[in-house]
Amino acid sequence: MSTSAILLALLGGLCVGLSRQLNGRLSVGTSPMVSSFWNHLVGFLALSTGGALIGAILFGGTVEALIPAGAFSAPGYAYVGGAMGVIFVAAGSWLIVRIGAVATAVFTIAGQMISGVLVDLVHSAGQIGWPSLVGAALILAGVALSQLRPRG
Repeated sequence: MSTSAILLALLGGLCVGLSRQLNGRLSVGTSPMVSSFWNHLVGFLALSTGGALIGAILFGGTVEALIPAGAFSAPGYAYVGGAMGVIFVAAGSWLIVRIGAVATAVFTIAGQMISGVLVDLVHSAGQIGWPSLVGAALILAGVALSQLRPRG
């Protein structure tokens, strides 16, 4: 795994954490769905007014490649990710002001680990390496441990 890939993943994680905080603050004065709406509208505007060009330059390809041939004939489930993104942002906006940033992040990461293991199981026909399973189990154990409260 390259250093640039690790740094990009860390940057993405930092952006997720910070955007949750900002969306959570916005949802306090409005609602989680309003916060999610503005998150996606501003994201769309950023992507469509230069972000697509920057992404094409950084990750290869052309702006035209953002709408590949056959995009409009793809099956409906291919576009479910956008709706899941709305749920993710709205849920994070609602949760972060109620359970805090750390708990929101920990439970989100646990959910990502569970879905990641399931996707890997499906794509590898049930052949997933033990290091992946142990890593996921350790993260889930960390989630459980983080919820322990000191008695007092």
